[in-house]
Amino acid sequence: MIAKTYSPQDIEEKWYQYWIDNQFFKSTPDEREPYTIVIPPPNVTGLLHMGHMLNNTIQDVLVRKARMEGKNACWVPGTDHASIATETKVVNMLKERGIQKNDLTREEFLAYAWEWKEKYGGIILQQLRKLGASCDWDRTRFTMEPDLYDSVIDVFVDLYEKGQIYRGVRMVNWDPQGLTAVSDEEVIMKEVQQKLSYIRYQIKGEDDYVTVATVRPETIMADSAICVNPNDERYTHLHGKYALIPLINRAIPIITDEYVTMDFGTGCLKVTPAHDPNDYELGVKHRLPVVDILNDNGTLNEKAQILVGKDRFAARKEILVLLEESGNLVKTEEYKSNVGYSERTNAVIEPKLSLQWFLKMDQLAKPALDNVMNDVVQLVPPKFKNMYRSWMENPHDWCISRQLWWGQQIPAFYMKDGTIIVAKNKREALRKAQREYQLFALTEVDLTQDEDVLDTWFSSWLWPMSVFNGIKEPNNADINYYYPTNDLVTGFDIIFFWVARMIIAGYAFRNERPFEHVYLTGMVRDKQGRKMSKQLGNSPDPLDLIAVFGADGVRTGMLFSSAAGNDLLFDEKLCEQGRNFNNKLWNAFRLVKGWTVQEQSAGAVGSPSTGSQQLPIQWFTAKLNTTLAEVEDHFSKFRISDALQSIYKLIWDDFCSQYLEMIKPPYDQEAGASLPIDADTYEATVNFFEQIVQLAHPFMPFITEEIWQQLRERETGASICVAPFPKGGSVDSQILADFAVLTEAVTMIRNLRSAKGLSPRVELPLAIRTEQPDRFRPLEGLFNKLANVVDFQYVSEKVPGTPFLIKSDEFFVNIAGEVDEEAELAEAQKELTYLIGFKESIQKKLSNEKFVTNAKADVVDRERQKLADAEAKIKALEDRLK
Repeated sequence: MIAKTYSPQDIEEKWYQYWIDNQFFKSTPDEREPYTIVIPPPNVTGLLHMGHMLNNTIQDVLVRKARMEGKNACWVPGTDHASIATETKVVNMLKERGIQKNDLTREEFLAYAWEWKEKYGGIILQQLRKLGASCDWDRTRFTMEPDLYDSVIDVFVDLYEKGQIYRGVRMVNWDPQGLTAVSDEEVIMKEVQQKLSYIRYQIKGEDDYVTVATVRPETIMADSAICVNPNDERYTHLHGKYALIPLINRAIPIITDEYVTMDFGTGCLKVTPAHDPNDYELGVKHRLPVVDILNDNGTLNEKAQILVGKDRFAARKEILVLLEESGNLVKTEEYKSNVGYSERTNAVIEPKLSLQWFLKMDQLAKPALDNVMNDVVQLVPPKFKNMYRSWMENPHDWCISRQLWWGQQIPAFYMKDGTIIVAKNKREALRKAQREYQLFALTEVDLTQDEDVLDTWFSSWLWPMSVFNGIKEPNNADINYYYPTNDLVTGFDIIFFWVARMIIAGYAFRNERPFEHVYLTGMVRDKQGRKMSKQLGNSPDPLDLIAVFGADGVRTGMLFSSAAGNDLLFDEKLCEQGRNFNNKLWNAFRLVKGWTVQEQSAGAVGSPSTGSQQLPIQWFTAKLNTTLAEVEDHFSKFRISDALQSIYKLIWDDFCSQYLEMIKPPYDQEAGASLPIDADTYEATVNFFEQIVQLAHPFMPFITEEIWQQLRERETGASICVAPFPKGGSVDSQILADFAVLTEAVTMIRNLRSAKGLSPRVELPLAIRTEQPDRFRPLEGLFNKLANVVDFQYVSEKVPGTPFLIKSDEFFVNIAGEVDEEAELAEAQKELTYLIGFKESIQKKLSNEKFVTNAKADVVDRERQKLADAEAKIKALEDRLK
């Protein structure tokens, strides 16, 4: 017994477990063509959000289609250890237990981190199963598992030995809350309203002053110079002199450099090399001292001399008071500027000179740039190539060290004199030191490993290779079979963070692209266009949506309007539309399976003849083949949303609303049931149904499996997952054209009935003025069934009846005797009078030379079109009245 309504909750878990039990998602190398996707590994701290839903639905669509095409589809899942995010979670967990990180050894802290990871780290992968993700779960990887950890260490050692990695003091982005350096890509710029403070510096030994404008008055104690433009005549008399820093009276030189913009602020620049990247470059150029007045946590240190121990923002407020009291504050103005924030902690980033590890990027980046520009690796949509090029043409060296404990510890070991030995582990470092420095008395106790860990992205840039153990074993069966992968699906916001670096790594370590296509999704926003966030409360829980609309409803809902690279404006109505689509398909399934099949030969009493059903079968065959060609074209261009729209129209409009209406058996009022349908038509319909659910399966896997299993008897262990994806055939364009006229005419007749209040049961005579009567004779049975028209006539002149035109053919529906003719005449005369008046007003406007001369051309053209339309309607009404 088929359920009256489709209930996703009853079938989704059943079929997912069935797929797992039968290992349909499992992949091992064989003779088939591989199709490989590696999942963008979500943070181990993460929970499923709407961005994951969109991204993973697209991946699943691609993987399921490839699997049905007979390819050896392999979708590798996994998670990223997410150094900063995870360490923050663990620190918060420890605080709840009354434990401070500083009271623990590294090993003790890591034990707690692994405890947290084992408890919470797999949640998001379990949630992806609810979505229907067809990953090979046996291949699940984690960026901190032993093989992947070792791969990262091996790569560091290799690059260091090639001279690509170095250690040095550089200006970095410092997160005072996370207490670690972060990369440029992890800094979010925000426009902030600040105060521009004008501060007086006294000229040393003179009763003269120079005024400097700054948004960071708390850093004046770190100033090393004041700089003016050598072409600025206002300050020529100050060249070579010294100024005194207010409040602490330290003398600093007044220098000149054309870097200074004369018309910004006062034209005088305070140079603070320790706390501004541009000032740092200026300081290097002029050999200025570096005075760092900030501690790692953003408080002022002893070098500041005043406000020591104060937070930088508290110090900013207090120093303005002190400057005002001392007479050094001239004025303050409101000023908007961009300020960098840490992506992870939302703390304001502090430019800071720090001893860090860096990877040289200039030479490594070149193959990754060239092979995207020449489309060896294709970005979808290609508009992102310009963004990619702007980043990759002049890349900064990558700061790869982080001041954390959770992550791959940098394999650098220090001897007591500071000599650095880079090796995979302490034992190898010892051997290396003994061999290179002849220090045979050296022991492991004499070596200390660097405390820092590597940037999380330094592990995930290896992901397409490391998941197949391609770094440690570069010639193993998996890496040789699955690499390079086929498609990567990810957000455009990490194109440089991750995508570019994976391409760099692919060419650096295998001299090969890591993937052929990069499908870049947009951002999921709410219907007002706002970014989804917990703070705004506009981000629905995907699992709640699945509970309400079903996984297939949410999947299709999200894909209805999500073109590659474009933001998706999410509205729950999309999921409602997806659920309605599922219900439409289910109801069609119930209808077909509810028919009684007439086993007698065609033409038996009570059974429509096979011949009368052949035209709808031929028509839907042509429609199906047309759609299959469309879908293949869309997939080849990664227009996933368009492919779904084509399938939606085929199922909803062509199959359910038209084909089934054409072939369904008539209802026997006396018997209270439908008459039987002939076996040939039924078999053709089941075949069609089988093909459309196979076509829709990648998008809506659960309901299609449920229907496919019940359409006909299946072998044990069979599944739509591995059924063939439909392939198109030849298209009968003539039957498509004939049925286009049929459906338009039926719609017009139905609209006429509705407008005149005529029951569908009232038979109406139909005359057709056409030069091709033989085109319509085979369609008479369908006209009768769909529009209840009778007494077909083919005429060469106009005849009584309500006319409508479809291309060159004119149709006349005779409703005389079925309507009040006097009322119809009166209504027609009223409409004619209105149209004549409307026509005259348009003619008056167009006869006004001033209007025609001065109005825009498109406005005049619209008025002329209105006139032409009115004249056509008047003629039609006059003919009708005659």
